[in-house]
Amino acid sequence: MKLKISHYTHYTYEEPIRYSVNEIRLTPQTDSRQFCYEHSISVNPEVSLFSYEDFFANKVHSFSVSEPHQELLIKAESIVLTNEKELQQGRPLPLSTEKKIIRSNTFQNHFTEYLNGTAYTKMSPELSAFVQDMEDLDSSGGIFLHLKKISECIYLNFTYDPKATDVHTTVEETLRLRRGVCQDFAHLMIAVCRSKGIPARYVSGYHFIGDLQGGHADYEQASHAWVEGYIPGKGWVGYDPTNNGMVNWRYVKIGHGRDYRDIVPVKGVYNGTAAQVLTVEVDVKVWDGQGE
Repeated sequence: MKLKISHYTHYTYEEPIRYSVNEIRLTPQTDSRQFCYEHSISVNPEVSLFSYEDFFANKVHSFSVSEPHQELLIKAESIVLTNEKELQQGRPLPLSTEKKIIRSNTFQNHFTEYLNGTAYTKMSPELSAFVQDMEDLDSSGGIFLHLKKISECIYLNFTYDPKATDVHTTVEETLRLRRGVCQDFAHLMIAVCRSKGIPARYVSGYHFIGDLQGGHADYEQASHAWVEGYIPGKGWVGYDPTNNGMVNWRYVKIGHGRDYRDIVPVKGVYNGTAAQVLTVEVDVKVWDGQGE
């Protein structure tokens, strides 16, 4: 399926600021599941963009605005071709082999970035109690199915509530609140996976839901977050605990990291005392190649 994504980020300031430095991660990846067909980024005030790959191989654009400005507008537009079929289990390795692999020193050293806790996903008594109540790996039939059950458990036991949390909410807080948004549920699933010795990483991107909203439904789109778990013999596989499903053609991946901090879509600093207002608009649609 071909999807078109428009992502507008608009900062306004109470009074002109003197200088700002910014870093954006808004470029869809090209991998075995998707192909970035077209991509463009524009900034107003007009600036030069410097691009590079970060430690996790995500495409980054950075820029600075050296003249006084009271507005900053970043437009990212992409057309991405995604695989239409949901990943199936296929022929997994025997559970005994999977366990032997993930418990080996070689495996753990290789995936250490995705096995250790972070400020968002650290171990806590609340997390230990939550994991203890779950079905264990031996009962689930393998890592592929076990990750599906972790995702389902989060979906069934937590309430989606965009007013309950913010970008700084940790897993410990999410477990107390029993509610949150995609970022919180992704962090929780990552923490559970890592506690079981399964590498897991945070994924930032977009989720097309336009055809699920009803003909004239009024709904607000936004960036989305989900999880990739590593399965020996298969590789990284995507799970979405917010919607209780596998990652399929509806998902467009921007990048991944240990947690949200590694893949913040837009971040920056500015020189000045003025308060700022941030407005973000995201539109994801099926694209037939015709004009608007």
